[in-house]
Amino acid sequence: MISKELDRVGLPVAVVTAMYPVAEQVKASRIVKAVSIPHPCGDPTLPQELDERLRREIVETSLKALQTPVNAPARFIPEMTVAA
Repeated sequence: MISKELDRVGLPVAVVTAMYPVAEQVKASRIVKAVSIPHPCGDPTLPQELDERLRREIVETSLKALQTPVNAPARFIPEMTVAA
């Protein structure tokens, strides 16, 4: 996985994915839980205002993940979640 190579050379990476178990299996260092496979960074079924809040929360969670030192795979979950 390219994220592991980027981390290895000193560039922190946060993988945003709905398939976080796969990212954990390949030992990605920072894993941000996404909404769904076709729409990882949002939910088009939500009203626009809620979708924008959800997308912002995913991006902010990703930025926090990039600032967090890790030694093993770590999962970061956005605080705003949407029931599937």
